[in-house]
Amino acid sequence: MSTKPTTTDLEWTELDQRAVDTARVLAADAVQKVGNGHPGTAMSLAPAAYTLFQKVMRHDPADADWVGRDRFVLSAGHSSLTLYTQLYLAGFGLELADLESFRTWGSKTPGHPEYGHTTGVETTTGPLGQGVANAVGMAMAARYERGLFDPEAAEGESPFDHFIYCIAGDGCLQEGISAEASSLAGHQKLGNLVLLWDDNHISIEGDTETAVSEDTCKRYEAYGWHVQRVAPKPDGDLDPNALYDAIEAAKKVTDRPSFIAMRSIIAWPAPNAQNTEAAHGSALGDDEVAATKRVLGFDPEKTFEVSDEVIGHTRKALEKGQAARAVWEKAFQQWRDNNPERAAEYDRVARGELPVGWEEKIPVFETGKGVATRAASGKVLQALGAVVPELWGGSADLAGSNNTTIDKTSSFLPADNPLPEADPYGRTIHFGIREHAMAAEMNGIALHGNTRVYGGTFLVFSDYMRNAVRLSALMHLPVTYVWTHDSIGLGEDGPTHQPVEHLAALRAIPGLNVVRPADANETAIAWREILRRWTKEFGKGQPHGLALTRQGVPTYEANEDAVKGGYVLFEAEGGEAEVVLIATGSEVHVAVEAREQLQADGVPTRVVSMPCVEWFEQQDQGYRDSVLPPSVKARVAVEAGIGLTWHKYVGDAGRIVSLEHFGASADGKVLFREFGFTAENVASAARESIAAAQR
Repeated sequence: MSTKPTTTDLEWTELDQRAVDTARVLAADAVQKVGNGHPGTAMSLAPAAYTLFQKVMRHDPADADWVGRDRFVLSAGHSSLTLYTQLYLAGFGLELADLESFRTWGSKTPGHPEYGHTTGVETTTGPLGQGVANAVGMAMAARYERGLFDPEAAEGESPFDHFIYCIAGDGCLQEGISAEASSLAGHQKLGNLVLLWDDNHISIEGDTETAVSEDTCKRYEAYGWHVQRVAPKPDGDLDPNALYDAIEAAKKVTDRPSFIAMRSIIAWPAPNAQNTEAAHGSALGDDEVAATKRVLGFDPEKTFEVSDEVIGHTRKALEKGQAARAVWEKAFQQWRDNNPERAAEYDRVARGELPVGWEEKIPVFETGKGVATRAASGKVLQALGAVVPELWGGSADLAGSNNTTIDKTSSFLPADNPLPEADPYGRTIHFGIREHAMAAEMNGIALHGNTRVYGGTFLVFSDYMRNAVRLSALMHLPVTYVWTHDSIGLGEDGPTHQPVEHLAALRAIPGLNVVRPADANETAIAWREILRRWTKEFGKGQPHGLALTRQGVPTYEANEDAVKGGYVLFEAEGGEAEVVLIATGSEVHVAVEAREQLQADGVPTRVVSMPCVEWFEQQDQGYRDSVLPPSVKARVAVEAGIGLTWHKYVGDAGRIVSLEHFGASADGKVLFREFGFTAENVASAARESIAAAQR
């Protein structure tokens, strides 16, 4: 059974136009009331947003999380009222009082759209360009989801077929992240993606001639997109009929993503504010709001004016949504009946459950043998790949170094790609050298639902990704970053590639769990814990960043307490511990060797491995005190990076063996020796700490 809607010409009545103009005055009133915000774009984009929500998209306002829905991303998140007014008009749960409390404490209408806060908001946007990359990730996830559950269906005939719509502004397309993401989307031939560009020629500093002169449409043609331009009406307003026709044409082009350039006039039809930079980010002023209302036929003395006829008309979206969902559910049930095994798998994935017995597939590594934690991670991924089909991911062109290839025979690439492993539903994603977009695309994949994603690069390049990583944490998304080459131990590539400040900087992001395993077995346990912590519950997940070594490190007995973030790896012998050595990653074995020296000298020494500070802080105080006894004041923290993380753990008498400067180009073992990451130096720091604790 087809889930395709019957395409007809756009029905556009005077009541539709009145609803669009209502959205405009609501945007002006909302910003005017709070005294700050971005009214202009919401005013000019009202016809486009209304056309999408009322005439184009398949959605059900009464069930905003319906799996068969189209997705909408407002990449130009500063124009949040573009979205909020449509959520109100269509009946997603926002009411007039919510618009009246725009940008105020506790409201459902914050300054930028926030995922998990406002029903109908698919992603948190605001940092420009992030939404474009989120939309690309959603389009990728939609294709992979189809491959998991309904790969043989004819084009457009599967209940898993849907579109991703995104509105972006000039600022979004100037940010480099959108170029990265758009390039990948063109390469992947994501025919389920439609990007509408608000070409209003205005940014904060004025006319975009101040900064941009390229032909953006030709740029997108070069990326491999299907490109259309929609001209405005003679009066300068967006033309909904022309826009609707362009969207319908875009939906028929299934072998390329579609780009629609919409020439608009910011703040149209405000008599004096339109086409000015002031209208971008400032309230129009009482006089200009009143003048705009007169132009549109509204009472200038009234605020937040919505007629019963308008809201009655727009809330018919609830009936349309119910009808669209009923059609889809019939097709979905037919699919279930015809595919009982896939339906059972779908139900498992939709519940957020992992396959029975998946944990048994995770390898246990032989003790004593030197194994790079990046290599151990790769073996874990390949083992999981065989039993967790919804798990997929890749790397920013560093798969061989990151060990992130889950299946060498299956690459997520369009069918006509010349590579022999190309498969439109493939397991391994080749993000290309586009780290920033990769992170934001991973966010989009997670937001879309029904798949689990990871992505890798070198830890030092997490700087490129940071804004998107921050948004992963802000949205509570269960994405996993695989960051390898985690210290000066990577060696000869030198200080440009040797992360120094990165671990501390990433730990500063609230809600991001940074996991730096000591060895192969801790790596395996960390992956298992990360998968356990993945959840489908709305806004309840957490992102993880694995920091993994290039070089081999000794393998210790697996200890399940690693899931608690910090645990006693080796206990003091010959009495109560006089000093505690705390270490992470490749420095744990240095601490272990220092313990041997101290024990030989009659100093009972405990070694604590702390792969994840965040997991450790989630434990109760009793457990934390059992690992780091308050009575033991002599403590040494060892990590080949800046020491910001460790002051709270070592206290006044403690010492930190850290790296408070950039690295150098030399063999990793040489650098560890020259920069003091040796058993001798750690033991010396321990003796200093013991002496300090006794004063």
